Amino acid sequence: MWATPGIIVLPWDQGIAAIDAVPPQGVIAVARIDGAAAGSEDELFGQFSDALRFPAYFGWNWDALSDCLRDLNWLPADRYLVVVEEPMRLLGGDAEGRRTLLGILGRAAREWANPLGRPGNAGVPFRTVLLAAEADVEALRTELRG
Repeated sequence: MWATPGIIVLPWDQGIAAIDAVPPQGVIAVARIDGAAAGSEDELFGQFSDALRFPAYFGWNWDALSDCLRDLNWLPADRYLVVVEEPMRLLGGDAEGRRTLLGILGRAAREWANPLGRPGNAGVPFRTVLLAAEADVEALRTELRG
């Protein structure tokens, strides 16, 4: 899993093999997002804010989420992992909102992979795992290729 850049989709019942889930070494920050409990933008932003300890100035909108995910200086780690359970249920099943979130997560992964200002511009792994029902896996993969 750590060798795979960006966002990966896995069937919920397959799970993640322990050897793949354990990072090579160092500090990892994990955000577990429950798609079924994120029926609105506020609920989704709240889960991210709680999991990643967003600062008080977090603006509770898409731009603010993007900014915080690409910064995270208040939560230093050697790698970051966002696990989204039941991604098709995010935002009440709103496909446009889900695409917006996936775009933000993809951008964060790309920027963490090539951060400016770090010694040698060393990248920091930022991964997202979408744990979906078997029936939704291919649709999500297609959406990501979109």
